[in-house]
Amino acid sequence: MANDPSYSEAYQSGIREEMYRDSRIFILGTDLQERGGHFAQVKGIAQEFGGERVRDTPISEAAMVAAGVGAAMYGMRPVVDLNFMDFSLGAMDEIINQAAHIRYMFNGSVPLIIRATSGIAAGGAHHNNSFESFFAHTPGLSVAVPGTPYDVKGLLKTALRADDPVVFMMHKKLTGIRGPIGGPEDLVPFGKARIAREGADATVVSYGYTLVTAAKAAEVLAAEGEQIEIIDLRTLFPMDMDAVINSLKKHGRMVVADEAPLFASITAEIAATASEVAFDSLKGPIVRVGAQRAPLSADPGQVDATIPSVDDMVAAIRKVLSY
Repeated sequence: MANDPSYSEAYQSGIREEMYRDSRIFILGTDLQERGGHFAQVKGIAQEFGGERVRDTPISEAAMVAAGVGAAMYGMRPVVDLNFMDFSLGAMDEIINQAAHIRYMFNGSVPLIIRATSGIAAGGAHHNNSFESFFAHTPGLSVAVPGTPYDVKGLLKTALRADDPVVFMMHKKLTGIRGPIGGPEDLVPFGKARIAREGADATVVSYGYTLVTAAKAAEVLAAEGEQIEIIDLRTLFPMDMDAVINSLKKHGRMVVADEAPLFASITAEIAATASEVAFDSLKGPIVRVGAQRAPLSADPGQVDATIPSVDDMVAAIRKVLSY
């Protein structure tokens, strides 16, 4: 609805409520105080809470994450806002060797959130990497990928109350979508998928903006009498494989889709695990939909040709329906 909060406003609502609830929460990153972040995700928060709790830092992702790790180890609950997940490459030692491993090396908690936008949009190869499988693969990290304003706020609250590091990935192209959000205690648990659309003929499993593509494809097929179920994973680790398997067992046909290149992707993990666990339920092979294995161009037409389209999704669903 037009009056519902946007995806970014849902984040503002969640961080504001949690900062009032817990004085240990603070945010650090670039362009936060005056601009409110590149996607207005913390607009007005600095003016409300002051410069001590919303800190603009030098442009050094390594320094940002290192400061966040240190603060978390000493009892604070920092949110490191990298703006673009692509910039995490400048802080991989701090994220992987430090934040993710400290629990296992020293039995100490690191209640840290690393927030950034992800997903494919305009901006070329430096702003369109898909790192979901890399972070989900790393022991010690949880990975949240909200697809709705409600899940942005609810997953953020869960992350802010967790004792271990969370990579919080918000899709660029979902920034302006609107929808209802929960209240101060409406947390969305990690590892619990959402049935975004009920269906009885085939399932599409996805997350982020690809849910929009899947929904459009489902509408095309609904006009042909096919009922497509859509599973929104919401978190990639922990992952709700029970929801995936239960949906697969209903009809034996499944498409797994996202915007990452297919090789070594989240879609590969889901397809392999579902095939192993529910092989007897399959009426045909699981079909995967993903991007071409190529850096993204700055040309919008070439970007559209690289990532999955509604037509690609329709074709994949029709393929599994043919079995």
